Amino acid sequence: TNGQQQQQQQRSTRYGQNTVRNTMVPMNDMVMSQEPITASMLASRPAADQKQMLGERLYPIIQVAQPELAGKITGMLLEMDNGEILHMIEDTACLTSKVNEAVAVLQAHQAKLADQKK
Repeated sequence: TNGQQQQQQQRSTRYGQNTVRNTMVPMNDMVMSQEPITASMLASRPAADQKQMLGERLYPIIQVAQPELAGKITGMLLEMDNGEILHMIEDTACLTSKVNEAVAVLQAHQAKLADQKK
């Protein structure tokens, strides 16, 4: 129906604006330039605040490498366990790997949407 076509168009436009980049920019100095978040700092905060703190730390790092997708990727990574997120913040190689995984998932999703349009 016409309503479904409009929704499909809106979706394709939205995803078209968030084109996935293929390569990852190294995320090195940004991690070290901020005071580290410790497990005890997180433990002293409510659960929602913990994710907020971690997200506020992850987003600017990810934004350097994937500016258009930083919000989506940050949201995807925040679904992980807080201990794993802390580790990623401290280990740039681990964070880069997880961001690349998230980009691959988003690319696969975009490809699937493109196939559905055909």
